[in-house]
Amino acid sequence: MSDITVSQLAAAVGVPVDRLLQQLAQAGLEKKSGDDAVTAEEKIELLSYLRRSHGKTEPAAKTAKTGKVTLKRKTTTELKQPASAGRSPSARAARTAKTVNVEVRRKRTYVKQPAAQTDKERLLQEAEAAKKALAEQEEQRRQAEEQERARRKAQEAMLQAEKEEKQRAEEARNRAEEEERKRVEAEKKQKEKDLEMARRAQEQRKSQQEARERKEKAQRRAEAGKPGRGRKELHVAAGKSGRRKPARKNRGRDAAQADMDHGFQKPTAPVVHEVKIPENISVGDLAQQMSVKAAEVIKELMKMGMMVTINQVLDQDTAALVVEEMGHKVIFQKKEDVEDKLLAEISEEPQGELLPRAPVVTIMGHVDHGKTSLLDYIRKSRVADGEAGGITQHIGAYRVETGHGTITFLDTPGHAAFSAMRARGAKATDIIILVVAADDGVMPQTKEAVQHAKAAGVPLIVAVNKIDKPEAQPDRVMQELVAEEVVPEDWGGDTQFVQVSAKTGQGVDELLDAILLQAEIHEFKAPVEGLAQGTIVESSLDKGRGPVATVLVQSGTLHKGDAVVAGVEYGRVRAMFDENGKPVKEAGPSTPVEVLGLSGTPQAGDSLVALKNEKKAREVAEKRKEQQRDSRLAEQKAAKLNEMFTRMGEGDVAYVNLIIKADVQGSVEALKESLQKIHTDEARVKIVAAGVGGINESDANLALTSGAAIIGFNVRADAAARKVIEESDIDLRYYSIIYEVIDDVKQAVAGLLSPEIREEIIGLAEVRDVFRSSKLGAIAGCMVVEGVVKRHSPIRVLRDNTVIYEGELESLRRHKDDVNEVKAGTECGIGVKNYNDVKPGDQIEVFSRTEVQRELE
Repeated sequence: MSDITVSQLAAAVGVPVDRLLQQLAQAGLEKKSGDDAVTAEEKIELLSYLRRSHGKTEPAAKTAKTGKVTLKRKTTTELKQPASAGRSPSARAARTAKTVNVEVRRKRTYVKQPAAQTDKERLLQEAEAAKKALAEQEEQRRQAEEQERARRKAQEAMLQAEKEEKQRAEEARNRAEEEERKRVEAEKKQKEKDLEMARRAQEQRKSQQEARERKEKAQRRAEAGKPGRGRKELHVAAGKSGRRKPARKNRGRDAAQADMDHGFQKPTAPVVHEVKIPENISVGDLAQQMSVKAAEVIKELMKMGMMVTINQVLDQDTAALVVEEMGHKVIFQKKEDVEDKLLAEISEEPQGELLPRAPVVTIMGHVDHGKTSLLDYIRKSRVADGEAGGITQHIGAYRVETGHGTITFLDTPGHAAFSAMRARGAKATDIIILVVAADDGVMPQTKEAVQHAKAAGVPLIVAVNKIDKPEAQPDRVMQELVAEEVVPEDWGGDTQFVQVSAKTGQGVDELLDAILLQAEIHEFKAPVEGLAQGTIVESSLDKGRGPVATVLVQSGTLHKGDAVVAGVEYGRVRAMFDENGKPVKEAGPSTPVEVLGLSGTPQAGDSLVALKNEKKAREVAEKRKEQQRDSRLAEQKAAKLNEMFTRMGEGDVAYVNLIIKADVQGSVEALKESLQKIHTDEARVKIVAAGVGGINESDANLALTSGAAIIGFNVRADAAARKVIEESDIDLRYYSIIYEVIDDVKQAVAGLLSPEIREEIIGLAEVRDVFRSSKLGAIAGCMVVEGVVKRHSPIRVLRDNTVIYEGELESLRRHKDDVNEVKAGTECGIGVKNYNDVKPGDQIEVFSRTEVQRELE
């Protein structure tokens, strides 16, 4: 058996090292520490001692023979079991404690190596074992170090990732803050730049105006001079300059340099381009067509008083002005080919032969001259009674079957606000009947109707109405119309005059004969077959039926189910009704009908065209809508610029914001035109929105955000809109007569006018002497010569009738008492606040200011 150390033997036996050293010492083997070697013989001696100490013996021969040493250890332990608890003390005493002996035996056998094994082999084995143990320890240490390195590396990576994430977040935050700061600075600089550019443009316009005025004055002075006294001017010959050129010193070098130069020659005259301008064009595109930089175009627009950007859209007129100012030729482009294609498509359709049609007659005249009453007699109905205030506020279209033939009548309003509606009536008509009251004569709307008729080139028939009245003067009407170049046939002219009475019916038959005579002379014809074309006379939004358009068919036949396009609206004719509300399936030339099925309410005056399919109608409507949007955008930008310059010149202007909703499109246009004319230098009317139909929740919310009042003309608000209006206290007003709308808006605009400040002198005091006070400063001893001097009224100090100070009184005394007022003929002491330069002979003027509310004229 090989030698081992005490520590190894203790580990193998399973006893502490100190215990094993003690046992070795008892066995007679002196070992000092755990590193001392123990031989095989010493192991046998120790084993023998331990066996003897436990009372056992074993022959040495047996041990030597078998080569095994067996160690046995027995341990006895006593366990005491306590007596169990009983129900009574006597029972517990009867039960005694029990003792149990527990014996534990251990056995370990050591095998002796065969004697044949040499020491060299043993050493090799021990070296190999030690080597393996060292290798295993080294491997464990290496794995532990690798695990530690991996753990540290993972921890460092995690810390680095957290650090980088924090750094990125900080950099992103810094970049965001820097970008926000730059954006704010850029916006501030841009605003300052815009204001500076506007100021410069205004100054430049002013300087240009002054230069033009100086030039005109110089020209006038030159023209006013006497001939012969002016001096002759010396002119330099063409090609010669006013300065003498220096002599060339090296002509040969210049010639050689000229040979080396390229062949490009600068144009001797400016290049003129032909610039095609559509309805709307951006500044960049316009500059590209003129082959100049966009900055030059922007500069030219600034000279014209417009501040624009490179991407801003200009309207056709503005672009044409810029092109002409820059010396190029303007070529106006027509609208997109969509309109041409539409007309070409209609013209390709077979229209059939031209057949006679009923004349379209428009009745015009001044308000309350009896237009509707005359038509009422012809139709045998009561139309005027249904109009608010007895005046017509819509264009009514009626087809009347008379004994003289079929006639289509258009009844237009006569009030001044409906000028645009009368103009549309003149464009869609064949004959105009001008109704003039015999007792009232020619009025402003009468003259306007004459102008519309002349502009449209439509024959005119004058109906002198109300001849049944005693104060009727038909001759005066004829004389007044002659002044407007409307000459009766009886006086050698070409205009028919018919005297009628809408009340009694006198002269109505003669009027119908005159209409049919004009129709026969002009031979009004139109094709009956083919796709229909017409004009939108009026449009409205019906809550139950949707958009409703009154259409006057002018050619072709409109059928139920036809695909139509009217302005920017399209659709399919879902239903048609005549003027009496009866459904019809088709409408020929000169027939007015109400059409249902459009996508929206078209503008009155738009042309309606029937197409082959609804897809084509939708394409045309969308193209028109896009063009309209671009045009409106350009107009809005121009209007904003003009408004900005206007505000810069006029200062702050107060606005009355209005939202207009009416029952028909014509009323909307009439209200907008009338209300926008109400303005002053300090207050104006601004139409935020206008449309056809009832007042809905969207209109109420728009009024809330824009601070506008809502005007409902023959329309009402729905439940949702009323709720918003009541909660937000929005100003909502209903009207049915246009006079009332105009009057109320005038009062609102007048309320925005700043009140007029009026001054009134209430007293005058003369300074007789000046006293000095340490507490109050200079005190003027005065005599009140006029009126009353009041303590709390503003004053002016006059010296030689010139105002030298304006302020207020600090003190007013009579003798030594403070008083509130001093009347004329009384002496007093006056202390002027913040002014100590009062001198004898000065006058102190006391006045009052009162505010007076102004009114519109």
